[in-house]
Amino acid sequence: MLVSHFSAKFAQNQKKRFMINRVLIRLKVVQIVYAYYKNSGKSIKAAEDEVFFSLSKAYDLYSHLLLLMVGITHYEADRIAFFSKKGASADSPNLKFVNNRFIAQLEKNEQLVKFAEKSKLDWVESSDFLRRILADITESEIYKEYMASEVSSYEEDKELWRKLYKAFIVENEELDALLEEQSLYWNDDKSIVDSFVLKTIKRFEENEGGEQSLLPEYKDVADMDFARKLFKNAIINADEYRELMSSCSKNWDMKRLAFMDVVVMQTALAEILTFGDIPLSVSLNEYVEIAKYYSTAKSGSFVNGLLDSITKRLRSEGKINK
Repeated sequence: MLVSHFSAKFAQNQKKRFMINRVLIRLKVVQIVYAYYKNSGKSIKAAEDEVFFSLSKAYDLYSHLLLLMVGITHYEADRIAFFSKKGASADSPNLKFVNNRFIAQLEKNEQLVKFAEKSKLDWVESSDFLRRILADITESEIYKEYMASEVSSYEEDKELWRKLYKAFIVENEELDALLEEQSLYWNDDKSIVDSFVLKTIKRFEENEGGEQSLLPEYKDVADMDFARKLFKNAIINADEYRELMSSCSKNWDMKRLAFMDVVVMQTALAEILTFGDIPLSVSLNEYVEIAKYYSTAKSGSFVNGLLDSITKRLRSEGKINK
């Protein structure tokens, strides 16, 4: 899984309110280009379809993680009801947590309701995990301060879950393993999707009720075209791009390079040569970051140096003017 440093950098760069953007698209294209070469026999069209399916699964994860908060709350409500029926305590239970207004709004969100009905995904089958994470939550100072507070407001309820999500759901190894069992497409996505869930919590408004909009999947059709063209050009023009790498690599033997480095640079060159409107610095920075955390310890500096040499040559030959 991508390390938290990269996801933190990713989160800092998110200013637009949409789920799938070009940062995530680049990551997915690199993953699928790599898989295309490792799993021979798949057609370019089939691999292209895989890019969009993979992106759609990232959006599914976004919805699934939003519903996790509802699942945790339901588990606690069921636990309280069970012990109340058994007369385990003479005291009336404190229902502030289970009556959380933000969770009530999330539970009836129209988009999430449709997602749950269509995907058939829920957290009921993960009761052991819900029990353990709930135990951690109820032992925390965040929970205790909330339950003891005499303040009762929607904003307090929403802020509770922002804090709990950051403390117990982000970087949760048990959850990471559970999600990977549910979908192989999610093994690299969670740390990135977490940033979108936190953004969503922050932008919820009580007066929107169940009609509160979630982050849309794509900003616009242009981003879908970007994904399609980036992938196709990375594959179709592979020989040209690898020749550029080889001719500019000086004393480096291309056969000894980490294959992921080759794939990252191949995809980077597809972007640089296909999308003249994207600033060169943006493309270079994004692919250097991908190389750092998907490949070897030295990959970031190596990819940065070689792409710099290649782009200087392309500019001198008039093939790019940025």
